[in-house]
Amino acid sequence: MQINKLRGKQLDQLFDAMLSLKDRDECYQFFDDLATMSEVQSLAQRLQVAKMLIDGSTYNSIENETKASTATISRVRRCINYGSDGYKLVVDRLNENE
Repeated sequence: MQINKLRGKQLDQLFDAMLSLKDRDECYQFFDDLATMSEVQSLAQRLQVAKMLIDGSTYNSIENETKASTATISRVRRCINYGSDGYKLVVDRLNENE
């Protein structure tokens, strides 16, 4: 895994801050201050793309539903195939809670 390339005091603080959030409303508050609307929407889009890829959707259906570019879909696919399994971890948990 390539997780160690990210590690550092600032990221630890960011992740600890995220883990301290108690509910969805607190997440909205924090992310509204932390990032631009475009940045947050881009992250949400990537997660949706990952979920659809893991669930077996085609590039065409993902592109139509999420409006993601094929470059974004390919990048997410590469992370799913060769990354740290973060998308899989989260998508599995989301699917458990549905």
